[in-house]
Amino acid sequence: MNAGIPTTAADSRYERTMVLLLSLSFGLVGLDRFIILPLFPVIMHDLQLDYQDLGYLSAALAFTWGLSALGMGSVIERLGTRRVLVISITVLSLLSGFSALATGVLGLVILRGLMGICEGAFTPTSIIVTDEVSRPDRRGLNLGIQQALFPILGLCLGPLIAAGLLQLTGSWRAVFAIIALPGLLLAGYLWKAYRPLPATPRTGSDASAGRHWLAAFKSGNVSLNILIMFCILTCQFVLCAMLPSYLTDHLHLQNLSMALVISAIGLGGCIGQLIIPGLSDRLGRKPVVSVCFMTSSTLVGLLIVSPAIPWLLFLLLFLLSFFNFSLICMTVGPLTSESVAPALLPTATGIVVGFGEILGGGLSPAVAGFAASHFGLPSILYVALSGSLAGLFLSLLLKDSTRQPQRALACGPLPILPARLPLKD
Repeated sequence: MNAGIPTTAADSRYERTMVLLLSLSFGLVGLDRFIILPLFPVIMHDLQLDYQDLGYLSAALAFTWGLSALGMGSVIERLGTRRVLVISITVLSLLSGFSALATGVLGLVILRGLMGICEGAFTPTSIIVTDEVSRPDRRGLNLGIQQALFPILGLCLGPLIAAGLLQLTGSWRAVFAIIALPGLLLAGYLWKAYRPLPATPRTGSDASAGRHWLAAFKSGNVSLNILIMFCILTCQFVLCAMLPSYLTDHLHLQNLSMALVISAIGLGGCIGQLIIPGLSDRLGRKPVVSVCFMTSSTLVGLLIVSPAIPWLLFLLLFLLSFFNFSLICMTVGPLTSESVAPALLPTATGIVVGFGEILGGGLSPAVAGFAASHFGLPSILYVALSGSLAGLFLSLLLKDSTRQPQRALACGPLPILPARLPLKD
């Protein structure tokens, strides 16, 4: 293979195999992250917890995920993508299994925080590897496939999996133990299948993490991508965290109807990532991103005025997530990878994912919660709308690098950096 571009049937088969394995692995990351939500009523009764404890559990994972992703560039340089990829999914699966042993909120918070570190390590690394094994004309499509199972397993099928296993075993602890097994199996397949690019000897001048951070921030769309990720996640995480309460307490839907409506978030996100990023390979990143933000803003506006009709709410949420999850995929994927020299890719991906998770996953739901407490539940939709509208404005400032022949030239010469990262086996 030449710089990750398949040139033979064997290389194309390797590309497809790796994208499939990475997609399944990222789907399990979503399942491990969100499965605690449908299990929480049982856990709350068993361990005598309250809803504030659920907030602690969510915040612990979001913040450690973001902090982990921020520092992942230098870790990847030292350990190599293969080790980071396999170790992170292995330890994540073990920690998910160890959740079965928790006896109180402190133990769960610690475990969720450690899981966030592993997920923050796996996320940018899996994006980098997908970019590495993909042909340039399939980069958007492959990144969409790689991330498509995260919402479908975490937000759509996750509650069904939790309910089925809980009914089968009668114990939430057994559910955590069971869902740990597939991750361990996938880690073994990834170790066998992945062929990292040959390592390049490091020079003393490129060892400075500060130089990498500064160069990454100055490259292409990276600084703008951080703000765009904050806007996307402001809309998406507010809806994921607060919309169930809005549907039941404000629109007075029954719990079953609410669950069916919310499942549209995972289903729409999955299908959108299979379609929209691939279209951006052909139509260009900037126009596709701008249209997605414009459509997302319109859909949130329709959600604000929508009556309590479950099928209509399902349709609006399906379409909203269809475009929002596609925006996440394109921002952390091709919009970032096409903005930097290959040597800066781990650092750039890590800071976009990290700051996006910390701000969007940690700060935005808190702002929405404050708004709901002081101005009523409908105000959360205006917080989501503000994120989409701000993202639309920022998208107009993007530099579209889709058709630039060499990513390394897109951000100018970087004499202190090697042509390729020293990705160790």
